Order: sequence, then structure tokens, then C-alpha cells
Amino acid sequence: MLDLEVVPERSLGNEQWEFALGMPLAQAISILQKHCRIIKNVQVLYSEQTPPSHDLILNLTQDGIKLLFDATNQRLKVIEVYDLSKVKLKYCGVHFNSQAIAPTIEQIDQSFGATHPGVYNAAEQLFHLNFRGLSFSFQLDSWNEAPKYEIPHGAMVKRMHIYTGNNLQETRAPVMPLACFLGNIYAECVDVLRDQAGPLGLRLRLLTAACGPGVMADSKVRPIEKSIFFGDSCQDVLGALGSPHKVFYKSEDKMKIHSPSPHKQVPSKCNDYYFNYFTLGVDILFDSTTHLVKKFVLHTNYPGHYNFNIYHRCDFQIPLVIRKEGSDSQTEDCVLTTYSKWDQVQELLGHPMEKPVVLHRSSSANNTNPFGSTFCFGLRRMIFEVMQNNHIASVTLYGAPRTTGQPRPESSSSSH
Repeated sequence: MLDLEVVPERSLGNEQWEFALGMPLAQAISILQKHCRIIKNVQVLYSEQTPPSHDLILNLTQDGIKLLFDATNQRLKVIEVYDLSKVKLKYCGVHFNSQAIAPTIEQIDQSFGATHPGVYNAAEQLFHLNFRGLSFSFQLDSWNEAPKYEIPHGAMVKRMHIYTGNNLQETRAPVMPLACFLGNIYAECVDVLRDQAGPLGLRLRLLTAACGPGVMADSKVRPIEKSIFFGDSCQDVLGALGSPHKVFYKSEDKMKIHSPSPHKQVPSKCNDYYFNYFTLGVDILFDSTTHLVKKFVLHTNYPGHYNFNIYHRCDFQIPLVIRKEGSDSQTEDCVLTTYSKWDQVQELLGHPMEKPVVLHRSSSANNTNPFGSTFCFGLRRMIFEVMQNNHIASVTLYGAPRTTGQPRPESSSSSH
């Protein structure tokens, strides 16, 4: 049985690990994988058809704990303990729930002190006692009439929630705690830079944990902005984003067969390679000969996709200038985002002329993919990988590489 410390408005954990509010989904899953012999039978609950509209939940069924992650930013929003008989809980090092200590209203008063009167929910038949960042729900099955303010003696806690602020219904996932950066950089947002012909590059608003001179107490989150373009060198990218988490060399190009070029079957002497930035949700492809950027891949990290949880979500925006119907001169500005569906993309960019390429990923070990195939459509130097629920799994951006001596574009002048 897990023995966990409760920190209101912050976390639930022990000396080995901690689920902290604001923690990225990938880090919580990493904790569960590392301690899989202790924390077993974990369910991943999500909306298959409309994943952005419902929180993503990790349900620790053996321990009676649910971790609720914000559907948009995929950070931990609420920690719920829904079965207190399966876990030991303590506050400031003193147990208030264990096999020997029942979580009664008297015990909660003793451990946490006074607070505002409880609120009764007739539909749930629960009495909610709220502290800042922490609430307890008491079962009132045996009472015919609920009291107005005071919870009856002997009432037992049925559920406990840890969250940010004073209102569980209005709480939001906080910003990522400093302890979760672990030396990585994260992307707050990614803007695709374009001209009339197509994509030019990316402008990334990055977050990093900056420390004072040898003093951790001076640590704070520091935003920085960087731009990278098609035709940039490896050194340009390394200088802007730092070292990638992984370098992946393409062993074969499975899309080459769709090329009209007569030399498509000729094997290349060396392989193009990707810089994988998992915490940014971005891949960058370099040409094997010139070592210049030739492609960007932006990942949405939707549950139900084969690559789910490999990348953090890339919160991107692609600005478009669309000509109004019946007018050659009038245009309107539109934006495609991580949350745009394929129907919306087609309304803005038109329908592809060719049928999609069907992409079926599978593990080499068992050759199965429980999520099914995705479909790749090409429009305006962009390839949209579309899931079966009509959401975008990834966007691949192609650019016209700069010729020798051509100046590097300026990010401020290339916003459309």
C-alpha cells in the first residue's frame, strides 16, 4: 500500500517520487513506468472522438488515485483520491488516513484545522469541506436530512482532491513547476513563419529554468524567443535550440515511391537525419549532403495516435491569407492551430487533388497497431497527417532551401 504525503495546492508523493500540479503528462507516465512493480494496473482514459474537450486521466486502479490532465496543455490539473481504503495519507508527516486511522470529520479537523463551513451537494449526497487547494467529500448516506453547515460526527471521507486555487470546478493546470524542467527547454508556443509561397521557418517561444550564480533559490522560469529557417545549418539550430534529445538517421525513405522522379529507386550514398526535440514536439530534418534544414515536423500528441507520449504537444499556429470568394483583391487572415480539425483545414486551403497516402505504423516486435492507420494529405508545401477522428496528428512543413549567398530571412518580417 502506498504511503503518500499530501501538500495542498501542490502535490501528492513520497521521498522517491511526486505527482506535482503542473507536471507534464510525459513525466507522470515516466514515474509510473519507473515504479511499475509498485504502481500497477494503470488505465489511460480519454475521449476517442473529441480529445480536446475532455481531460485526459491516468487512473491508478490499484491505489484509488486519478490524475487529471488538462486536455489542452496536457499538464496535471487535479489529483483525486477516490478510494481512501487503498492508500495511506499524511499531512506534515502525520497520518490522517491509514489502516489504523479512519478519515473521519474529527480526524480531518484535527489534522488540517478550521476552515469555512462545508457545502452540501444534494445530487451527489456529498458534503464538501474546502481548504485552499484541497477539498474533502464526505458521504452522508445514513442521514435523512443534511445539516446546513456542520458535517455530522463520524462522517467518513469518500474522496479527496488536490488542485490550484479555491474552487475545484474552476481550477486550471498551473504553470510547470521549476522541479519539472530537469534541464530541458519547453515550447510555450510555435509560430510558423510564411510568405505568399509557403512556409519559411519557425519562431519558438521557449521556456527554460534559469538559475542564479550557484543559488537554487534564485531559480526562475525564463522565456526566450528563437527562430529557425529552411536552409539553416546544424550549427544554426544547435545554437538556437541546444542539443537534440536524439539524432535519428533515416534508413529508408518509404515515401520515395510516390515521387515522380525517374531516379527515385537509386539508393543514396548517405542518409538524411532528424534532430528530435521531444519536449518541443518538433523534429527537424537535415539534408545528408548539405547539412541544411529541409523539413520541420510538428507533433500534436493526441491520445489514440501511435506516437502518443513520445513527444510533448507542439502548440503551433500557422497563419494563412485566404482570398475571399468572388474577389481577387480582398483577403482575410486565418490561423490553423494544433486543435484545428481536418474539415477546417480543407475549408481554408481547399480539397487535395490527390488521394491520401495511408500511413500504417507498427512495432517491429509484434507488427500490430491498435489505433489504426492515419492519412497524409499534401497542401501548400505542408503535409497533414490526419487521424481517424478527423484531428491532426502532425504537420510536416517543406520549404524551398536557400541558395548559396541568399540572405537568411528575418522572423519579424515574415509573419504571413
